[in-house]
Amino acid sequence: MNSNYNFAFLDEGTKREIRRKLLKAVAIPGYQVPFGSRELPIARGWGTGGLQITFSIVGQADVVKVIDQGADDSVNACNLRDLIEETTGCATTTDTLEATIVQTRHRIPEERMTREQILVFQVPYPESLRFVEPSERETRRMHAEADYSKLWVFLYEDIVRWGEITLAHRYPVMVNQRYIMDPSPIPRFDVPKLHQADTLFLFGAGREKRIYAIPPFTDVQPLQFHDYPFHVEDFQGAGCADCGSANSYLTEVYERKRNVKRYVCSDTSYCMKRQAQQAGSNVVIGGLWHE
Repeated sequence: MNSNYNFAFLDEGTKREIRRKLLKAVAIPGYQVPFGSRELPIARGWGTGGLQITFSIVGQADVVKVIDQGADDSVNACNLRDLIEETTGCATTTDTLEATIVQTRHRIPEERMTREQILVFQVPYPESLRFVEPSERETRRMHAEADYSKLWVFLYEDIVRWGEITLAHRYPVMVNQRYIMDPSPIPRFDVPKLHQADTLFLFGAGREKRIYAIPPFTDVQPLQFHDYPFHVEDFQGAGCADCGSANSYLTEVYERKRNVKRYVCSDTSYCMKRQAQQAGSNVVIGGLWHE
């Protein structure tokens, strides 16, 4: 830990305020709680909301994992992981099963997380009604009155125009039969993982100054029509070119030298563990959300 900083960078008063907001968010699943977002040595929109939550809940004994679109080695993930390690002295890991806190940008790990773990989301746009209403004052009223008719009409018009709901990410969900929530820009593949999960999900939007949460064992249902049910991405039988996985979320990669496209796992930790297991190494892979 760098002694020039307070533990976890933020001052203790700020961390206490954020923890109080987190308690309110957990008590009212899906409700957006305003908070006094602080300045951090990274640009707003690059994870300040999730980072402030992580800084506020992390302890000396925690093990932290940071992922960006499922990858541990992207610029965003590496820089945030280094900042957390530098200002806390806590251990960091790339193994989902080893972590007590996982901070993520737009993915949920493939391996099923447990009740001992917390998943912290970096959220750029927390308002699920922004598709249909630009006014913040009006969206507050709509949430208070559970007036979601505009959003339902938006989804209906999407079906009329394209024959299906075309939202590939930020798919709106109903939390605990009360609030419609933006699950952050996770792909639709990850949306079912939010329902009745063992894990506490915390969402932080630093630029928009909002915190919300999904406690363990909470009903989370994607918005859908009876005749147009929700469905996840279909990779048409494709598997990961590196580990062979056919039940994980895949990313299309283009190789210029060979002039070919191939699919690989978005979750690099899960992919590398599968490759190591296939090579005969004694590694442990946890259960999947989709099996």
